[in-house]
Amino acid sequence: MTGLRFGYGTNGFGNHRLSDALAVLADLGYDGVALTLDHGHLNPYARGAARRVDATAKRLARLGLSVVVETGARYLLDPWRKHAPTLLHDDRDLRVDFLRRAVAIGADLGAEAVSFWAGVRPDTVDEATAWRRLVDGCAGVVTTAQQRGVIVGFEPEPGMLVEDIAGWRRLHDALGHPAGFGITLDIGHCRCLEPDPVPDCVAAVADHLVNVQIDDMRRGVHEHLEFGAGEIDFPPVLAALEAAGYRGLVAVELPRHSHAAPAVAADSLRFLQAAR
Repeated sequence: MTGLRFGYGTNGFGNHRLSDALAVLADLGYDGVALTLDHGHLNPYARGAARRVDATAKRLARLGLSVVVETGARYLLDPWRKHAPTLLHDDRDLRVDFLRRAVAIGADLGAEAVSFWAGVRPDTVDEATAWRRLVDGCAGVVTTAQQRGVIVGFEPEPGMLVEDIAGWRRLHDALGHPAGFGITLDIGHCRCLEPDPVPDCVAAVADHLVNVQIDDMRRGVHEHLEFGAGEIDFPPVLAALEAAGYRGLVAVELPRHSHAAPAVAADSLRFLQAAR
């Protein structure tokens, strides 16, 4: 197999300057980067953000790195509440604004996709209201993405309002199957909670797959693990991605490994290259 392209998430390089993280990943031989917009990594609310986006686009080009934009920063919008507000909260307009900014940055970077998720339903919001807010918020983001020519990937996330492929299908239907609205599939999440084997999950969403995150995981435990520390057999997974005709980035998602980022990134790439 030669068609797969591997990337690494900058949320696993939280102790590095973005420019340094990109250089390390390029030197290791990665094809691209999953760039999480965060306090120290291309914060869209920082002074001079447009200038930094332009500089990042040029650096990515010089290094030969492709990019997808991720939006899962933990305390970017609220210093007290992790990931809040989401599309489900009363103050959800801030999340919609952030996602629209992410789409604009994605367009300026030439990103292959911009990825986002639903969020955990607040205790004070009933499920029907949360679902209505999710659909409305996604519709607004999709409209902006279509205007900018950006593909968006919606990620099912364990514990969130949309946590599995079935939930993504429900959302896709509710939105009317809009152009440019695909799925971000985290391979570890498939092992964590999907009823089908991981390769079957890949095949099931092949027609809508726009972004892939990859990590090891155990059944029923939402913990991103280094390859070999969980329960996933990776050669059949990579073969399924190849068979699906997927040509986007397959980006390592290890957000809790910044303390040893270069070593973990090097080990991860060696593992993936050996597994395909």
